[in-house]
Amino acid sequence: MNQIAPSLRRRTLLGAGLALGSATLPSFAQTKQALRISTPAVPDDWHAKMWTVMKDELEKTAPGQFDVQINLNASLFKQGTEPAAMARGNLEMASISAFDIAKLVPEFSIFTAGYVVRDPDHMNKVFNGPIGDELFKLVSEKMDITILSPIYLGTRQLNLRELRNVRTPADLKGVKLRMPSSKEWLFLGEALGATPTPLAFGEVYLGLKTGTIDGQDNPLPTVRSAKFYEVTKQLTLTNHLVDGIFISISNKVWNSLSADQKTKLKAAAQAAAKYNNQNRITDEAQLVGFLKEQGLTVTTPDLDAFRKSVQSAYLNSDYAKVWPKGLLERINQVK
Repeated sequence: MNQIAPSLRRRTLLGAGLALGSATLPSFAQTKQALRISTPAVPDDWHAKMWTVMKDELEKTAPGQFDVQINLNASLFKQGTEPAAMARGNLEMASISAFDIAKLVPEFSIFTAGYVVRDPDHMNKVFNGPIGDELFKLVSEKMDITILSPIYLGTRQLNLRELRNVRTPADLKGVKLRMPSSKEWLFLGEALGATPTPLAFGEVYLGLKTGTIDGQDNPLPTVRSAKFYEVTKQLTLTNHLVDGIFISISNKVWNSLSADQKTKLKAAAQAAAKYNNQNRITDEAQLVGFLKEQGLTVTTPDLDAFRKSVQSAYLNSDYAKVWPKGLLERINQVK
């Protein structure tokens, strides 16, 4: 027994050592960081295609380090629920709106107001400069997410069922302008000088056809896809809301990355944003010609008059009370 026991002990220890070694082997292999992306975008939308650009960029710059999983059509999380999911650590990445952010970061509501952002170039300069740094820091602190890049969603324009000489907001007096039903949207319609009329999006076409409403506002791609050009005669390029959304990542994931990974991921997100922005801006420019071909009269009002009037309406409202002092002036000064 005494002779056998040492042999048994050696075999037992050897087996345990092998088992321990095999158990620890995976720790030496590099584990990919999963990046599940939730987006309501449909496959043909530039906002959907841009995620593939980000994925391809990461495969070039950080091969084997990230597992990018793109979930379209709000198939993973319902639109608007992504920020809470990222804060909980249940979702890695999404693109979120200024309206979503403003619910938890009231200072951000300035970007839901009319005529704050002038155009896509102005948007990029504001968010990629000191103003963006300050506000994105608040987003990180209050929402537990990090914004990697702003992306251009579209510019809202006015679409009227009858020809009208529109130069200033006063020229929209009495115009029943369809707006989404929330108080924020209705305030914007009123600030534009019109009579805001809440109506479900699915009822807008018939409303324009029958005269229930006199006009509607949307980015040009929506005017085309919803065929509003069939029931309107005029497109007025007010540029009243330059809308952006933001590529964002959960702080839980962001803080776990190395400095090199953060740099490469942010660069990939910016490459995706650039791809989206270029294609969307090109689309909008071409759509003006398309809508002219459909018989619409295209006009441009006095944008300075609109901007001054609308900003004044906001500054004299409760909305501006949560804006940091001097922020609007700083945004206006960005050239």
